Amino acid sequence: MRFQIEDVRLKIGLALFSAAASLLVSPPAFAQAPDGAAVFQRECAVCHTGAPDTRAPSPDTLRRRSPEAILTALTAGGMRPQGGRLTGAERRAVAEYITGRVLGGDATGATVGRCSATPAFTIAPNAPAWTGWSPSSANTRFQTAEQAGLTAASVPKLQLKWAFGFPDATSAWSQPTVAGGRLFVGSQNGTVYALDAKSGCIIWTYTAKSGVRNAPSVGARANGAGYAVYFGDTGANVYALDASTGAQLWTMKVDEHPFARVTGSPTLDEGRLYVPVSSLEETAASQPGYECCTFRGNVAALDVATGAVLWRTYTIPEAKPVGKNAQGTTLLAPSGVAVWSSPTPDHKRNLVYVVTGNTYSGATAEPTSDSLLALDPKTGAIKWQKQFTSGDVFGCRAGSANCIEKAGPDFDFGTPAMLVTRTDGKDVILLGQKSGMAYAVDPDKQGEIVWQYRAGVGSIWGGIQWGMSSDGELLYIPVSDIRNPQPGGLHAVSLMTGERVWYQPPPTLKCAPGATCNAALISAPTLIPGVLFSGSNDGGLRAHSTKDGSIVWEYDTNQDFNTLNRVRASGGAIQGPGPTIVGGMMYLNAGYGDHMGRAGNVLLAFEVK
Repeated sequence: MRFQIEDVRLKIGLALFSAAASLLVSPPAFAQAPDGAAVFQRECAVCHTGAPDTRAPSPDTLRRRSPEAILTALTAGGMRPQGGRLTGAERRAVAEYITGRVLGGDATGATVGRCSATPAFTIAPNAPAWTGWSPSSANTRFQTAEQAGLTAASVPKLQLKWAFGFPDATSAWSQPTVAGGRLFVGSQNGTVYALDAKSGCIIWTYTAKSGVRNAPSVGARANGAGYAVYFGDTGANVYALDASTGAQLWTMKVDEHPFARVTGSPTLDEGRLYVPVSSLEETAASQPGYECCTFRGNVAALDVATGAVLWRTYTIPEAKPVGKNAQGTTLLAPSGVAVWSSPTPDHKRNLVYVVTGNTYSGATAEPTSDSLLALDPKTGAIKWQKQFTSGDVFGCRAGSANCIEKAGPDFDFGTPAMLVTRTDGKDVILLGQKSGMAYAVDPDKQGEIVWQYRAGVGSIWGGIQWGMSSDGELLYIPVSDIRNPQPGGLHAVSLMTGERVWYQPPPTLKCAPGATCNAALISAPTLIPGVLFSGSNDGGLRAHSTKDGSIVWEYDTNQDFNTLNRVRASGGAIQGPGPTIVGGMMYLNAGYGDHMGRAGNVLLAFEVK
């Protein structure tokens, strides 16, 4: 009997071993990893075509990112609605297929280049600083000589001092801010850095849930116990971090729409954080089967101590079903009217100004689209509004199922309202629109137009895209017109009359001419007394004399850089943020891997030598 039992045990053991071996040799179908190429072709290739005029990055551009960055985009970033349709295994397979690399490694780029010592952080009164989208809440992008630490005479002596690389990035899209000797900047993969402003060494890092493309705002905490850094991400989350340590103080989701994001820089003012909310639903609207559209542009006022929403002002009514398209997909309207740029407080009139984008869906454009809105800072109520383009319904790519018969021109405002006192003592609000038009309007007469000036032809990427600048005497207008035959050009206009003082035509390109290399001036300019700095889509940063527009200094970012943190980095198209100038230093992000730009991932610091 004992031998029979042992024989049975031996047979069972051999059978189990044989079964296990068969699993190792021929795993069952349910254990097979998804085919990343097949998933990409099925779910992603319809948008990521590689065509030069698409807003979606090309496969070649995506290949420069890490699999961790792709996975983050699919789970918490701008592609999370698409990623939500995939299994976890499919998301990993796509990330590894696109990049050709397996998941793992350091995504912060902070293992090298740490500061050996960390001095105490404080912001001394009147110390040089640039604490938001603009040095002041007026959003003029003018830095005084005392704060800049640069003069017109010293600008030609600027030289590169150090370079810092952003890992997993194809766009360097977060404008640096500087206070207390520290530089704060976000990145495309969600890492936020505090660097020593002079040396560039890393003091601390923080990882947000999604990419951070706006300029962090820096200021005193509400309880007076130190300072905080405030910013939003592409998942519509807003954060407050301790400026000294990087510790999270609070975080708040300001919009639940799957395509909502914070593109414009939050404005910190008198204990409140004014947060503009935009979206990428226009891109989703071109996808077959997508129910277009439901996003509502809005501005939220947050308590800086807790992150609590004190009020929220929507720019458009809630969308309702209005029928079905030819494919039987439900259509909803109205929608859109995003807020893309930083709000502008007006303490004299007790108002906050915001500018808006186009309507996404509906038979007619909303009266608040392509407009200047004046809000009550205590309640968010709209005190008055002024529309500059009517009939602008633009929610999808031509030919897709959700498009109306004749789409509007897509003439958003991406440039913040600028509150300026002219040399005659009169206040005006300066506006730049993607239509190519610049306006001076009267804040005491509900936005009545004082004068208007045509700087560009206008297009869906400008016209006037992300910024202008003013010193109280002239308005400086960079022109994009990227989709027109002759993009670029820089205008200087009198604030008193609205007449042109000078014009600087596009200079010789610093890259080979093509669909992604041209003279379009898409990024915001920066102004110090006597000199205007303007970055170009050709990768060049140029300093212009404010007397006649002549170029007094220039730098070509189209190159690879040895970085302090040893992250492989290069320059490229300059779009979105402009230079930050403070304390004798100038900082510039270079590289923009979509919107007809060229990829790059570097932060550059310049100093007079």
